[in-house]
Amino acid sequence: MRYDLRPLDPARSIKTKLGLLVAATITVASVLAVVGTRLGVSPWATVPLAVGVALVLTQLLARGMTSPLREMTVAAQRMAQGDYSQRVRATSGDEVGELARAFNRMSATLELVDRHRRDLVANVSHELRTPISALQAVLENLVDGVSQPGPEELRSALAQTERLGRLIGDLLDLSRVEEGVVPLRLAEVEVSDLLDDAVAQARVDSLRYTVVVEPPGLRVPADPDRLHQLLANLLDNAARHSPVGGEVRVVAAAREGRVSLDVIDEGPGIAPAERGLVFERFTTSAAHASGTGLGLAISRWVVQLHGGTIAVGDSEQGCRIQVLLPSDPDRPVTTKEPVMSTLTPPAPSQPPPAAPARDAVATVWPDAGDGRPGLVAAAAATGVLAAAVLPNRTAGIGTTLVFAAVVATVLVARALRRTARWTRLDTADAVVAGLLLATLFVRSAEWITVLCLLAALALVAVGSTRARTVVGLFASAVAVPLAAVRGLPWLGRTVRPRSSIQAWVPAVRAVLISVVLLLVFGALFASADALFASWVDALTPDITWNDLPARTVLAVFVAAGTLAAAFVGLAPPAVDRLQLPLRQSRRDFEWLAPVSVVNAVFALFLVAQATALFGGHDYLQRTTGLTYADYVHQGFGQLTVATILTLTVVAWAARKAAPGRRRDVALGALCVMTLVVVASALHRMSLYEEAYGFTRLRLLVSVFEGWLGAVLLLVLATRVVRARDWLVPAAVRLGAVGLLGLAVLNPDLWIAEHNLSRTEATTPVDYQYLADLSPDAAPALVGVTAPGVTCPAGAGGGTDWLEWNVGRVRATALVRSQAGPGIVTCLLR
Repeated sequence: MRYDLRPLDPARSIKTKLGLLVAATITVASVLAVVGTRLGVSPWATVPLAVGVALVLTQLLARGMTSPLREMTVAAQRMAQGDYSQRVRATSGDEVGELARAFNRMSATLELVDRHRRDLVANVSHELRTPISALQAVLENLVDGVSQPGPEELRSALAQTERLGRLIGDLLDLSRVEEGVVPLRLAEVEVSDLLDDAVAQARVDSLRYTVVVEPPGLRVPADPDRLHQLLANLLDNAARHSPVGGEVRVVAAAREGRVSLDVIDEGPGIAPAERGLVFERFTTSAAHASGTGLGLAISRWVVQLHGGTIAVGDSEQGCRIQVLLPSDPDRPVTTKEPVMSTLTPPAPSQPPPAAPARDAVATVWPDAGDGRPGLVAAAAATGVLAAAVLPNRTAGIGTTLVFAAVVATVLVARALRRTARWTRLDTADAVVAGLLLATLFVRSAEWITVLCLLAALALVAVGSTRARTVVGLFASAVAVPLAAVRGLPWLGRTVRPRSSIQAWVPAVRAVLISVVLLLVFGALFASADALFASWVDALTPDITWNDLPARTVLAVFVAAGTLAAAFVGLAPPAVDRLQLPLRQSRRDFEWLAPVSVVNAVFALFLVAQATALFGGHDYLQRTTGLTYADYVHQGFGQLTVATILTLTVVAWAARKAAPGRRRDVALGALCVMTLVVVASALHRMSLYEEAYGFTRLRLLVSVFEGWLGAVLLLVLATRVVRARDWLVPAAVRLGAVGLLGLAVLNPDLWIAEHNLSRTEATTPVDYQYLADLSPDAAPALVGVTAPGVTCPAGAGGGTDWLEWNVGRVRATALVRSQAGPGIVTCLLR
């Protein structure tokens, strides 16, 4: 079965294809291995299956990548046997696709060359055979005595000899045209004298000639010899196709800065469908079967050499050849004749897709330029640090150091960027990112520290790409994994020695010697002194052979991610070029009608909220059958979704509507009503928390809703300052600062305190939930006991200094100071 799948054709580089191929095979093999392990399948069955599927996928994708090469091999073998009609499928956008398209163009050119060669042999053989056969017949009659040598026989022989001489002269002219070695000598030519001389030399006794020149003293800057050759070809062509007694008219006139030369005969003329072909070599019209087919081709070359045009014009009778020559003597000219193109490859019936420009990717995502060995070394060091610190440890100083190294590497790469200067805003972003990372060793609640870590990374990524749109914001997140492929050429230039491999030998030798000396002397001193040995144990990770593969994978992953993020900082993509295909509406109702509907629904909802507010709890329970706590709980999630959708509608309408008062009023009213909805949602959540308790999810959702309200205020501000470029970056920075403020608040402690101090509680305090909080909540739970909650007493925080955390250390101190057991002991599990 023949298969030729080419899913990687859109990729514009063979390196990108190879990277995608490797990534796809590794992903498939990994997924199959994980699934098999989860299902309890033996590794002896999972591993061969994963390898087999990966090989099949590799075969499918690689076959499509190399298919053009195989097709070119077969086509080249057939072309070597004389078959030039071979073509290959050229749909790929990479270097192989460019090679396939160049191969197709070469095949078309060779096919045309072969056809011209055969036509040349046939035409020249036919044209030479006719005069030679006639001359041979005349000479044989004279030799055999059939006819006596006389004026008639000699004129016949002379005519055939002249015909043979014209053919040889045309071939010589064509050879000189193709070589382009005849110089062009311009001079002021008297048109009347030139035409009279050309007509006198080309005159045929059976025809009448008329020369008309307007105005009489008309001159043209041209090469007299080349122009005489042009007129000789045109007059010869007119004489051969004119009837006996016909008239050949030569008309010259001045036309709008040009000089026109028209040669008109009374022959059968040229059909309109053939007028564009008669100037090609060895081409004759159906009505003009005689001739070599070279005269008009040489005429076109002479006219183009002078910067003019030649064409077959309309005529009531016969043929009209129109020549237009420029009359400006100061025009730029060539001192050497250009080579006349003898091959015009035919246009294919279905043109192949245009080859992508080599710099198409560089215009959207430029390269980083020169290699940066320092960045590569910093990324590698970060990977090694992560492998040594992160496994088997809880978040603390060690985790903070690892991600601080990641962020520092990216910020250094941004500072090294040549296309953008480091600004005060970049400094502020770096400070906020550092404070967010500090929560890793200040707070022990993993949910808030993970969010702060993600916010720090997002802040650095957006600062690297300078994203100004929502699409650019999402593209910034995707740019980091894509940089692992885009940055491969830059990485290759970085690790490649600039002169020779010997340039790296001293550095490698120094590192190896240093490592060996460190291990030898470190082991000696550790065995000689117990205190020094304890310090060594505290500083060095506890690495075993069992976890070495996992640490190696982690080191490679962190190093690759850090280097990819550094590449984005060094050479960021133009993410703001990615835009949704939305065009501005020509009619206002296209956007105004949907926005008006949304405004009407919001207004109706606000009326309902006002009714519930002023009607009181009794009115609400009488009309809906719900208590106020149940009423406010039902709608919070929906109101949050409505807020998000409102921002989407505002963004869509801002793109569709033309700037003006109508747009500002409609969208401004929608934003104001949405702010009221946000306030209503926050009020609902506050009442519900007071009735049913405070949780992490409820607190986080409240903060998110508040951030959406702040974004709405920013949107309203854009209506005032008439600028939008700062909106998305400001929203991202506002979210990062909001998470930082939440971490400073100590959310777990806040939740514990407010749960214990609820005054209007509908449900009792959930002590089991409080016992599941992080050690950050310890100050609020000291002395709190609950008979239904049981948990083992913890041993405090980790003893490793890399796990040191402020929240765990404080909780440990509080547990040790407590007289008896309590809920607080559950926090150090």
